[in-house]
Amino acid sequence: MDSGINTSSRLNPQARCPLQRNFLPKNTSSKENPERFIPNRSAMDFDYAHFQLTEGRNEKDEGTKVRSSPSREAYRKQLAETMNLNRTRILAFRNKPQAPVQLVPREHSVYSLYQQPKPVKPRRYIPQNCERALDAPDIVDDFYLNLLDWGSANVLAIALGRTVYLWDASSGSVSELVTVDEDMGPVTSLNWAQDGLNLAVGLDNSQVQLWDSVASRKVRTLKGGHQSRVGSLAWNSHILTTGGMDGKVINNDVRVRSHVVKTYRGHTLEVCGLKWSESGQHLASGGNDNLVHVWDCATTRSLHRFEEHTSAVKALAWCPFQSGLLATGGGGEDRTIKFWNTRTGACLNSVDTGSQVCSLIWSKKERELLSSHGFTQNQLTLWKYPSMVKMAELNGHTSRVLYMSQSPDGCTVASAAGDETLRLWNVFGVPEDAKKAAPKAVPQPFSNVNRIR
Repeated sequence: MDSGINTSSRLNPQARCPLQRNFLPKNTSSKENPERFIPNRSAMDFDYAHFQLTEGRNEKDEGTKVRSSPSREAYRKQLAETMNLNRTRILAFRNKPQAPVQLVPREHSVYSLYQQPKPVKPRRYIPQNCERALDAPDIVDDFYLNLLDWGSANVLAIALGRTVYLWDASSGSVSELVTVDEDMGPVTSLNWAQDGLNLAVGLDNSQVQLWDSVASRKVRTLKGGHQSRVGSLAWNSHILTTGGMDGKVINNDVRVRSHVVKTYRGHTLEVCGLKWSESGQHLASGGNDNLVHVWDCATTRSLHRFEEHTSAVKALAWCPFQSGLLATGGGGEDRTIKFWNTRTGACLNSVDTGSQVCSLIWSKKERELLSSHGFTQNQLTLWKYPSMVKMAELNGHTSRVLYMSQSPDGCTVASAAGDETLRLWNVFGVPEDAKKAAPKAVPQPFSNVNRIR
């Protein structure tokens, strides 16, 4: 292979002849001529030369006659070094070298950077115990459903059986939004719109209801899109995307009467995970057929079809700090978290977690990823990205942690499990407002009830 290096000078034995310097043309422009033994008056110290020719020689002669004491001799040597009197030559044949010019001040030099290392960021404290542990009776223990969502208005929605409850995290108040009829339920999915006021509720009978949480009234019902239960929902502005057990992914424009505007066909089994990218240009869907699709918003064409998972894919999370990076998690037979470059379709990494991956959440502040798991430990695991080193393992649930959602400030995570408990974890730090303000008493959520009913 041609490395681009000219090797002719190495192979020619005459190229680097030791005598070559004798035939180099003399530099006639230089003021120095090292080949002639002519002293350079400008480079000589005449005072020192006079001293050496007179007093210096006299002191040497006297020194041979009078033996000085050790302390006097040490003083003389120290004085000679300080005054630069240890020179042996009187005549100078070369100019004095110029003093080096310090182009960069010492305090800004590379040396000073090594001498003054940057302060190391202190390691963030991650509480190992949850802040709240609340009862969540009748929560459906089903891996393929999505029954928990935290809206931008700081209201947490959770579906327990056929009833949807709202917890206002700011005030700590609890309210019941809706209880659907028995022939319609149970509730199979929840998702807040970006405004945090309108909530989409997917049902077991294939319908989707839209609710105004402030007025506690149903706005409309979307029918005819699916033939079976709707287990996943995802908002993208005025478009509500639904995923059903029938394998279809449907875009619904909630502003118009004929709400079905686009249908994505690529899954053969139930669609259990849906996530829009932050740009709103790409949609990721995961299904019980072990597939992950990345769809283009403008068309119904699948940009990528990922087949590397060996179990159902419910956990999906778009990276907030790296565009086009998608994290996916596989079920009990797979147990891996995979990272995808959705621009090229390449799998960047695959990490075996050792247990079922139920949900994934990226930190909004740090390069960290939180995952929730099933058997055997039923834990939440915090990973450092991209090294995927475990930063913490949060234990408390006694059954698989099926559902997770993040607070609007990005600091707290709510998790719900098959053990019928809802837990709040301070995983991603303290809110900026709380750092500046004095600590205030936080009202106990669900303080007026012992069970979420």
